Amino acid sequence: MPTLNDGTTLPDVGFGTYPLRGAEGTAAVLSALDLGYRLIDTAVNYGNEDTVGRAIAQSPVPREDVVVTTKLPGRDHGFDETLASFDRSVAALGLDVVDLYLIHWPNPSVGKYVDAYRAMVRLQTEGRVRSVGVSNFTAEHLTRVADATGVVPAVNQVELHPFFPQVELRAFHAEHGIVTESWSPLGKRAPVRETAPVVAAARAHGVTPAQVVLRWHLQLGAVPIPKSADPGRQRENLDLAGFALTAEEVAAITALGRPDGRLFGGDPNTHEEM
Repeated sequence: MPTLNDGTTLPDVGFGTYPLRGAEGTAAVLSALDLGYRLIDTAVNYGNEDTVGRAIAQSPVPREDVVVTTKLPGRDHGFDETLASFDRSVAALGLDVVDLYLIHWPNPSVGKYVDAYRAMVRLQTEGRVRSVGVSNFTAEHLTRVADATGVVPAVNQVELHPFFPQVELRAFHAEHGIVTESWSPLGKRAPVRETAPVVAAARAHGVTPAQVVLRWHLQLGAVPIPKSADPGRQRENLDLAGFALTAEEVAAITALGRPDGRLFGGDPNTHEEM
């Protein structure tokens, strides 16, 4: 259970909710909570904060046991705009407090992510947000918000999977006390789970290739956020404590990294999402 630089903790594995919506989405989140997930990840741009909120309200799991994450969209960057966007998010979620609030993308051409982060720090000071962080930020973006506010982001949620292991950025995070969260930890449609090192490790440990990849994230010190609406797959993705990869297995999986390993053109210096 990683400890953030503000003293709070995160569960080892989160539950991703994109693109779960409506009654089926609520059922999927309820299933995840029932199986033991305690970190639920949503965003304004997923269009499902209300879906997640309904599941949290309906679940018997105490609210204080669940870490709820949502993310600020690019169109709401700016100080006042962020405060207003946050009000809309908590209304959609049906919550008073968000446990982890992230900037979804830096959108550097807009140039307002520092102002947005200042507003998030204010929300944290007011007790409306427990932890503040970012998503898809580079080392340069991280340095800029930390220098401007004196508050180092607690989390940077980034694309991370064996084809894109983010070695340099993870080292920067470790140096500055930033926890790495991994979106698309299984590589989505990329054939990560069919690679020789993953298949060999799965056979050696008697687990599935997906479990091997998620265990690899844990041993890198990252928090993976897999998504599945299937209860069996949800259970499998959370069942990672009964085995450990060897250092050689971790290294072999990390060596799968490719220069063009991103799933799409999601370079934070150029990709922008409003």
